[in-house]
Amino acid sequence: MEKNPLSSEEEKSTTTIPISSSSSSSRSSIFIAQICLRSLAIVFALAAISLTLTDKQTISLFGLQFKARYSYSSAFRFLVGADAVLCVSSLLSLIFLFGLLKRSEPNSLQTKLFLLFVHDTVMMVLVVAGCAAATAIGYVGRHGEVHMTWQAVCEQVPKFCNRMMVAVMLSYLAFLAYFTLTLLSAHRLMTRPTHWTIWTQLRPTQSQNPSAE
Repeated sequence: MEKNPLSSEEEKSTTTIPISSSSSSSRSSIFIAQICLRSLAIVFALAAISLTLTDKQTISLFGLQFKARYSYSSAFRFLVGADAVLCVSSLLSLIFLFGLLKRSEPNSLQTKLFLLFVHDTVMMVLVVAGCAAATAIGYVGRHGEVHMTWQAVCEQVPKFCNRMMVAVMLSYLAFLAYFTLTLLSAHRLMTRPTHWTIWTQLRPTQSQNPSAE
């Protein structure tokens, strides 16, 4: 007895619709999380840049004036540069993310998701490098280094040191946002089922039914 050709079409549609709807729901939730985390990273980095650029203090010692500015330290300049690159790249990645959701075909989506994962990883490493450099200089400035005979300077410029500490903490928050983004991107790459892979998995089962009967 021949099988009705319409039944295979009905079986295919009823089988793929629940998968696509659950995939769409998961895709939307991850998309919202990506938007929120990138926006938070931009806010944290902009706040850190604003604090650092306006952070300065002038003191008078023995009739001489001394100024403390972020530009006198290469580590602080590097942190400002890293935060600035993060802001620009995060804004561009938001635009890329909107285009990725609306216009990407299933065959090219995996490649674009991988590029987004690489971008997030590079930004995460760049920002944490800037944070580490600024933290090292800040620690020496606040506590000194006895074995190297480096004296602490934060007792003389406490306002400068406190504002810089807040800026570094904000940069660390931007790093945490990108660390979470990297985990989300990696999870998305490992668990994302495409329509093509679903169809190739269902196709042998459907093609074997007529022969069995």
